[in-house]
Amino acid sequence: MLKACIFDMDGVLVDTAKHHFRAWHRMAATLSIPFTEEQNEELKGVSRVDSLEKILSWGNLVLDNHKKHELMEIKNKWYLEYVNEIKSSDMLPGTQRFLSELKVAHIKLGLGSSSKNSMLILDKLGLRDLFDSIVDGNKIHFSKPHPEVFLKAAQELNVHPSEAVVFEDAVSGVDAAKAGGFYCVGIGRKEVLANADFVIGSLNEINLEKLKVEITSS
Repeated sequence: MLKACIFDMDGVLVDTAKHHFRAWHRMAATLSIPFTEEQNEELKGVSRVDSLEKILSWGNLVLDNHKKHELMEIKNKWYLEYVNEIKSSDMLPGTQRFLSELKVAHIKLGLGSSSKNSMLILDKLGLRDLFDSIVDGNKIHFSKPHPEVFLKAAQELNVHPSEAVVFEDAVSGVDAAKAGGFYCVGIGRKEVLANADFVIGSLNEINLEKLKVEITSS
């Protein structure tokens, strides 16, 4: 029985990937490390510290923990400058409609994001009050593909993983959802999100009736 839906934020509700890319690209440039949009795809759903480690490994650069912390703070400062430009019109297609439909149907709503800035972004989008649980990078110890973020959201919503559906756009997020025992809807391309139970291009392609049909037929 479907009791809750848990959403990743970046790439599912709003496109913040472009802001992450701008900030990481700017930071990588200070270290003379080339950083492409293709590489940025590998950082989707990955924590800030793990993202930095990936970038440093691509540049074959070894730094001490103090310098790493300094770089992450700088990157986040730049990122926050960019996301402060976000407004409700930046929501991805179908977001407001689908969340509202679930709310009317008394389906609990949770957020499961590795971002430590989720509250700020949800406020910018005007979505914060719709969620019954918000679990982000400030509440977790392990980043995706570890299932902690989704398991904690399910716990806060007082539902079993088998009673909840996770919506994810990143491979690491899909893997986290499946590892936690959740039904997972991928947002993106089927060939990339092959581990998801089914894949759509955006929330604009789903409604509650279609979701229930997909769950029943799986």
